[in-house]
Amino acid sequence: MECQWKPDEQGLQQILQLLKESQSPDTSTQRSVQQKLEQLNQYPDFNNYLIFVLTKLKTEDEATRSLSGLILKNNVKAHYQNFPNGVSDFIKNECLQNIGDSSPLIRATVGILITTIASKGELQNWPELLPKLCLQLDSEDYNTCEASPHESVLHTHTLSDVLSLLSHVSSHQSHAIACVNQFIISRTQALMLHIDPFIENLFALAGDEEPEVRKNVCRALVMLLEVRLDRLLPHMHNIIEYMLQRTQDQDENVALEACEFWLTLAEQPVCKEVLCGHLPKLTPVLVNGMKYSEIDIILLKGDVEEDEAIPDNEQDIRPRFHRSRTVAQQHEGGDSIEEDDDEDDLDDDETISDWNLRKCSAAALDVLANVFRDDLLLHILPLLKELLFHPEWLIKESGILVLGAIAEGCMQGMIPYLPELIPHLVQCLSDKKALVRSITCWTLSRYTHWVVSQPPDIYLKPLMTELLKRILDSNKRVQEAACSAFATLEEEACTELVPYLAYILDTLVFAFGKYQHKNLLILYDAIGTLADSVGHHLNKPVIAHMSMCVPDNDLKIFIIILCSILFQCLSSVATALQSGFLPYCEPVYQRCVNLVQKTLAQAVVRSHTITHTHPHLSLHQTQPEFYEAPDKDFMIVALDLLSGLAEGLGGNIEQLVARSNILTLMYQCMQDKMPEVRQSSFALLGDLTKACFQHVKPCIANLMPILGTNLNPELISVCNNATWAIGEISIQMGSEMQPYVPMVLQQLVEIINRPNTPKTLLENTAITIGRLGYVCPQEVAPMLQQFIRPWCTSLRNIRDNEEKDSAFRGICTMITVNPGGVVQVKTHFSSPLDVESFSSMILSQNACPKICTSLTL
Repeated sequence: MECQWKPDEQGLQQILQLLKESQSPDTSTQRSVQQKLEQLNQYPDFNNYLIFVLTKLKTEDEATRSLSGLILKNNVKAHYQNFPNGVSDFIKNECLQNIGDSSPLIRATVGILITTIASKGELQNWPELLPKLCLQLDSEDYNTCEASPHESVLHTHTLSDVLSLLSHVSSHQSHAIACVNQFIISRTQALMLHIDPFIENLFALAGDEEPEVRKNVCRALVMLLEVRLDRLLPHMHNIIEYMLQRTQDQDENVALEACEFWLTLAEQPVCKEVLCGHLPKLTPVLVNGMKYSEIDIILLKGDVEEDEAIPDNEQDIRPRFHRSRTVAQQHEGGDSIEEDDDEDDLDDDETISDWNLRKCSAAALDVLANVFRDDLLLHILPLLKELLFHPEWLIKESGILVLGAIAEGCMQGMIPYLPELIPHLVQCLSDKKALVRSITCWTLSRYTHWVVSQPPDIYLKPLMTELLKRILDSNKRVQEAACSAFATLEEEACTELVPYLAYILDTLVFAFGKYQHKNLLILYDAIGTLADSVGHHLNKPVIAHMSMCVPDNDLKIFIIILCSILFQCLSSVATALQSGFLPYCEPVYQRCVNLVQKTLAQAVVRSHTITHTHPHLSLHQTQPEFYEAPDKDFMIVALDLLSGLAEGLGGNIEQLVARSNILTLMYQCMQDKMPEVRQSSFALLGDLTKACFQHVKPCIANLMPILGTNLNPELISVCNNATWAIGEISIQMGSEMQPYVPMVLQQLVEIINRPNTPKTLLENTAITIGRLGYVCPQEVAPMLQQFIRPWCTSLRNIRDNEEKDSAFRGICTMITVNPGGVVQVKTHFSSPLDVESFSSMILSQNACPKICTSLTL
């Protein structure tokens, strides 16, 4: 209950005056104030005035309010035991009410005050504190969460008070554990010093009747597994037995926390040793947890079998799978490096956004399969035999999920059983329950590598046929799962699918008229993957026509085409079709240009052309009731498709560029505030430079300064693409690049010498420096000594191609101009590096077969 104390106005003004005087630099004034404050301490409610000034007088300056709190803090340290109950209760209540004050200074002062009160042994008499602090961590208000003084409370001399609460009633126990749990991962020293008493208290509370207590005990043990495994190891057998019980807890929140233990344990080096004896008990527990709960089925609308006619939500049409294009070099023995490869989900329950026991159990079984490999099958196979052929759909569905979860870890041991299991799964694709059909799609996708290694008529063709049927399923969840599974099959099968292309494309095209928004995005992804997988085999007039026959007269599909991942997949289609794509190129190209132009019209306050600038307000600014704020995600995808078209069509794109204003639009995008827009526009610039430089060249004087200002390695992908575009431009410009070298060279040299620069950026920087030196050696060669060593290191492993060839020729030309730049770098190598040894090193790359003469000095 909030205290009703109110200050006397005259007394309040006197205290405010004292507080302001205390900030005077005059020593005598400060001494006088100190004496008056000591006199005021004789009045019981003086401390009420101090907390009132700190928390209530929002109009006063923050320095005065904070000073009031610090004086109160000192009084608490010296006299708290003498505070009347009414005063201490008022102070504590005001502290709790103002933890999230908007002022950082006031928040900090309140936190210090709470810490000081707690240090006086008040945790036992302040039952509201720990629950309040725990709530702060879940607050969506940054100020409240950031201000919560957990760690301050948890000093060594107060931790014993927190631990003592673990022996109190359950409400205190739960909050006390939750409070301490916040400091496990950060290894707070105060907790580490008391870690053994804390663990003992956890064991004492392990069987508590209160679910919240059991949940927080499980959470604590999971975190301690990561932080203090050494303290748990002596008790590991009992902890595992306890977690086995809790993973089956009647309260699903407790069971979920306990199930996290198996995921964390699988990451520890002792997992196999400590867990192998418990696998007979653990395996059925995890398998049982993989069944849908009643609430899962309700959320998934598992009783709805046909929903294809129900419209999707509009937010489902966003291009959520797209990542802006980053130009990367190819490496020896492999493709270009992908920094963020997405991992397969453990099932297709995307509709259930929350992490639940089914997902956690499946994830745990997956990681444990990777730890124990085929040893796990001894315990799994008897269960699978019962589950996969069970008459009840719910149990059969969980068995199919189990089979998918162990696919990666237990593949070798499963091979003898797959000739029987794969046909059974293919039959399950026709199950009457949609949830069975959808999970079967996912599980089959996990075994496609084995399928494509077998005779195609026995396994590949039946699987492909049934998946295509499921792509046309009447249930949207099944459609989605089938499209995703088919995309995986495409990646594995590649040209094995060529004999069936007509049938595949017939199905995919038919699906265009059947799908709602969300699944259209996944369908486009499947088409793009198909183009990547079969390559030039897609380049046949009939197939080309079929792959592009999205009905333009259907406005809904037309809009989705503009605003979806189609832009991503069409770049793959264009590259695969090459000249076969030409009849269908112009409308796709124009759609992209129109979308970029429309977005810029909404977004850009100033309209830029390459030759002049004139101001005007954006459509959203002038008519907000009619025009929404621009969504640049779609524009980014459109820019990337234009890059794909330029790369795939090469010089054939020249006429389209000539008839459009794409260069003006690109110029605007290169100056956009959003880094991803600039990143994609620089990629487009590089590709247009390669495909039709005659249109780019007149704009170079305006484009180069922008590229120079974007050589900022803090924005890695933007810097990378700008660097690559500079290299492409330099090759086209030749000696005419000379005026622009000073704009970029110093930044490039700094980037290549910068520690911890990502490999892709280093490689593109080295390529561009080499190319600049190739066309303008007199301008670049004087700096040779500053970049030669990282230059060699960066390019030693990339695959031979035209870019590498021109870069190496450039370095040789620069050595001819400045041989001292190489000779003087000998201190960086284990032995002196002369021109002869350098030439041998370059030639060992097999990049420049005709450079010997240029190295003869």
